[in-house]
Amino acid sequence: MDNQWNYEEGSPTDITALAENLNIPLPIARILLKRKIQNLEQAKLFFRPNIQNLNDPFLMKDMDIAVDRIITAKKNQENVVIYGDYDVDGTTSIALLTLFFKEIGLPTKYYIPKRLKEGYGLSKEAIDEIKSWGAHLIITTDCGITASDQVAHANQLGIDVIISDHHQPGNVLPNALAVLNPNQPGCEYPFKELAGIGVAFKLVQAIAQRLGLDHDTYCKYLDLAGIGSSADIVPLIDENRILVHEGLKRINETPRIGVQALLLQAGLFKKEIGTGQIVFSIAPRINAAGRMGEANRAVDLLVTESENLANNIATILEAENKSRRLVDEKIFKEACEILEEKTVDAKFIVLSKAGWHPGVIGIVASRLVEKFYRPTVLIATENGVGKGSVRSIPGFNVYEALKSCEQLMLGFGGHKYAAGIKIESDKIPQLCQQLNEYADKNMDENLLIPKIRIDTELNLDEMTPRFLKILKLFAPFGPQNMRPVFMSQNLEVVGSPNIVGKNHLRMKVRQNGVVVDSIGFDMGDLMYRVEPSKKNLDMVYCIEENEFLGRTNLQLKIKDLR
Repeated sequence: MDNQWNYEEGSPTDITALAENLNIPLPIARILLKRKIQNLEQAKLFFRPNIQNLNDPFLMKDMDIAVDRIITAKKNQENVVIYGDYDVDGTTSIALLTLFFKEIGLPTKYYIPKRLKEGYGLSKEAIDEIKSWGAHLIITTDCGITASDQVAHANQLGIDVIISDHHQPGNVLPNALAVLNPNQPGCEYPFKELAGIGVAFKLVQAIAQRLGLDHDTYCKYLDLAGIGSSADIVPLIDENRILVHEGLKRINETPRIGVQALLLQAGLFKKEIGTGQIVFSIAPRINAAGRMGEANRAVDLLVTESENLANNIATILEAENKSRRLVDEKIFKEACEILEEKTVDAKFIVLSKAGWHPGVIGIVASRLVEKFYRPTVLIATENGVGKGSVRSIPGFNVYEALKSCEQLMLGFGGHKYAAGIKIESDKIPQLCQQLNEYADKNMDENLLIPKIRIDTELNLDEMTPRFLKILKLFAPFGPQNMRPVFMSQNLEVVGSPNIVGKNHLRMKVRQNGVVVDSIGFDMGDLMYRVEPSKKNLDMVYCIEENEFLGRTNLQLKIKDLR
C-alpha cells in the first residue's frame, strides 16, 4: 500500500515572522509552527526543558491525602507494599518508589503479578498474600484505576490503598484512600498525559516538598522516569518532555549500575542514548523479565548497588530477550498466514489461537498494525479463556471501541492506542463482529490509508551546520514530537544504488552541488523507483547521524520515495 504524503506549507507570514523573531532558518520555523510553538517564550520552554518548570504536584487530586498517609507510615514504621505492573513503566515506577522510600527511612516490599499466571493488575489473591506479610498500606503504580472489587477487599482486610495510575478510569472509581490519576473526574492537574512513572515521580516530588528535602532527593531518579516514559510511548510534550530530557541527560552522564549493565549487553555503553535506544534496545530487555519470566528481576536490576548482580541479571535478560524475539517471529508468521487465507478487508483485525505466548502478543499486534494498517486484537487462548493485546492506528480510539463491547469481556483496560483484554474463547467471534460494526460506524475510511506527515520541504544545501545544530535541540523525540520529516524534490541519484544487509536500499543523492548518503531500511523493493543520473527523485526522509568505525557522518533515513 502506497503512503499518502501530507504536507501543508503553513502561513508564509507566520513562518517569516517567527524566523525573524527567533533568528532561525525558515525550515526550522515551519517545524516549530507545526508543533504549535508560535513565539519566543514557547520556544524557550521547548528548547530548554527544565525541572523547575514542572507543575506543583499538589495540584493533583488526592495528592495531599496520599502524602499525609505515607508520612504517617514513615513515622510509625508501618509495613508498606508497592504493587506494580510487569512492563517497563511499572517496573521503573516500583524501582523509583522503592529507592526513594528507602532513602527517607520507609523500607518497603513490592509485589508484581506474574504475567502468565495472574495477569494484569490487582487481584484478591495477591492482596490476601500481602495481608499475610502484615501490610498496612498498598501503593499501586501503573495499575489499579479500575480495581473497585479488589480495593474493597483490601479495605475489608484493614489495608489502606493508594492508587497511582495513568490509565483511563472506569465508570466508578475504586473506594481507595487516595486516587492519583490526572485523568480521573474532578482532577484539575494541568497535564493529563503522564505515564505511570510520571505519576509516581509526582508523588515522590510531593513527599520531598512536604518533608522539606532538597530537590536532588527525587531528581536523582529522573533516569528511571525517562526510561519509563519513553518506553510507554506517551506524548513527549510538556512535563513528559522535561522528564525524558533530564532523564536522558543523567543516563548519558552517570548511568546507574543496572542501566549500565543493560547498555553493555545492548552494545550501547559510552554511546549517545536517546529515546530510540531506550524504546528499541533498553526497554525490550527490561520487558523480557516479565514477558518470559518474573518481572521482579527487572526491579532488582534497577535498584541494586552490586555490579556483579547487575551484570548477572542483565545477562539473563539478554538471553530471554533473544528467546522472546524467536517466539515473536513465530507468532507473527502464523498470524500473517492466517490473514493470507482470508482477504483483509475488515477494518478491525481480530485473531486468536491456543498456544500463543501471552507475553509477546502485544509486540506482534504492533507489528501487524504496521504491516496491515488496521487496529488489531491478538488473543492467546488457554482452557477456554483468552488474554489479548489491542493496538491501534493513528486517529482511532480502541479504548472507546472496546468499551462498546465490554459486556462480552471478562475485563479490559488501557488507553486510546493500546489496551489489554480478557475474554471467554467462545465470545471471540462476537467480539470481532461487534468491533467491526463499531469501526464501520465510527472510523473514517481515510484513517486506513498510511500517511507520512511532512514537516517542511528542504533543499540539501539548507542543511548548514547551524541548521543541524538547532535540529538536534528538538530531541527527545516521541509521540507529538516525532523526529522532523523533510521532503526534497528533483534529487539526482549519484552512482549506482545498491541493496545492503537485509533488503536495505543505500544510495547517494545530490542537489545544488551537495551530496548526502541515504538509506532506506527494508526498502530494497523500491529500487525500481530510482533512476541514476536523472534529477527526478522526490524523497521523504529524516536527518540522522550515522556512526561507523568511530566516524560520524550525516545520513538521510528514507521514509518513502517516488
